[in-house]
Amino acid sequence: MTTTAIRGGLVITAAEETRADVLVEDGKVAALAAPGSAFAQRWQADRTLDATGKYVIPGGVDAHTHLDFPFGGTASSDDFETGTRAAAWGGTTTLVDFAVQSRGQALREGLDRWHAKADGKCAIDYAFHMILSDVNEASLKEMDLLVGEGVTSFKLFMAYPGVFYSDDGQILRAMQRAAGNGGLIMMHAENGIAIDVLVEQALAAGRTDPRHHGEVRKALLEAEATHRAIALAQVAGSPLYVVHVSAEEAVAELARARHKDLPVFGETCPQYLFLSTDNLAEPDFEGAKYVCSTPLRPREHQAALWRGLRTDDLQVVSTDHCPFCFSGQKELGRGDFSKIPNGLPGVENRMDLLHQAVVDGHISRRRWIEIACAAPARMFGLAPHKGTIVPGGDADLVIYDPHAEQTLSAATHHMNVDYSAYEGKRVTGRVETVLSRGEVVIDRRKFTGRAGHGRYVPRTTCQYLT
Repeated sequence: MTTTAIRGGLVITAAEETRADVLVEDGKVAALAAPGSAFAQRWQADRTLDATGKYVIPGGVDAHTHLDFPFGGTASSDDFETGTRAAAWGGTTTLVDFAVQSRGQALREGLDRWHAKADGKCAIDYAFHMILSDVNEASLKEMDLLVGEGVTSFKLFMAYPGVFYSDDGQILRAMQRAAGNGGLIMMHAENGIAIDVLVEQALAAGRTDPRHHGEVRKALLEAEATHRAIALAQVAGSPLYVVHVSAEEAVAELARARHKDLPVFGETCPQYLFLSTDNLAEPDFEGAKYVCSTPLRPREHQAALWRGLRTDDLQVVSTDHCPFCFSGQKELGRGDFSKIPNGLPGVENRMDLLHQAVVDGHISRRRWIEIACAAPARMFGLAPHKGTIVPGGDADLVIYDPHAEQTLSAATHHMNVDYSAYEGKRVTGRVETVLSRGEVVIDRRKFTGRAGHGRYVPRTTCQYLT
């Protein structure tokens, strides 16, 4: 492994901003030093990267992706090779994907299946959460084993009856188990039973267009499920992490819980911060591109999400990257919005969109790094090796040009999907160079990485609970 010096940049972490040179040795951050200092001048580096006028930031940690994920008779269009390569292009150097337990099968079978999907394909480091589709005595016992092996978070669904749905009793039992083994329960909080009634009624009335996907998945049903999940977690004595929070009312439920000092956490995604029901209503079935669950909300919900990120009632921005091509996949739902595969592409866009939020004044630079790098690393047991820049930590580093301007487009992105959810959006800021464990995988806007470089990373338990 070569020794690399990154010189002249503004180093930004969640904790501080400082002018510093960074020395990388054997895939780790070896030292930081003031530019021009005697210590920095003594470094004997094989390679020097000039970051003058640029930021040096930690590689992003995307804690919510679905690569090669089966859904609605098809599968997400990015596999672990294309998806991790696109992530690297966007300045993300670690992602946590979801392994799935199929009904009637053991957790181990699902986890092994996802390891087989990812092994030898990833351009960046990766880890797994575990989706519990079948809560029973055997799977509850397996949770203990998986925590001991570094799979320390478990996702449950209050939505999708007949597919992933768990009832309140199953959820409570899983939460009780997590309270004992140190695991973190992640919750898709929507009242799926009620939503299915509204779906059936909408289709019967001829309301079949994509915009009705958002109309039936009502904000109140997200808020009600969030409230119920918090109550169940409180009964179980378990921590709770609510994924893809989209509605003002759901943020209010999280804020109330956190103001009571409950171990409750929330995540939102760029689509809820930058897109809205206006996109779902685009004509000629174009709205299908924006079908995801939880759904896009009216634009007025965005202020509450930004406020939640500033006040730390929401701690993490992940992508829920689950892309389906418009042609041949999203089109499966023509004439029936309930058959449109749920999910959006975004793993390549997250860091840039959040930097645009800095430019727009929604968040500070350090908060950008907190919600995109440091907080997800701590939340899911990846810190201090990931999510920050510290001696001894992994040299997952990004040289970021805060002044470069770009237009987001399917014509230029690297995700394996035939449209961009942000087509034509102008943003300021762009990834220039990316190091993954000291290896340059993006070199001044050229991909120099390789499939198989990425390593599987076993995780410790949530570091917000220790």
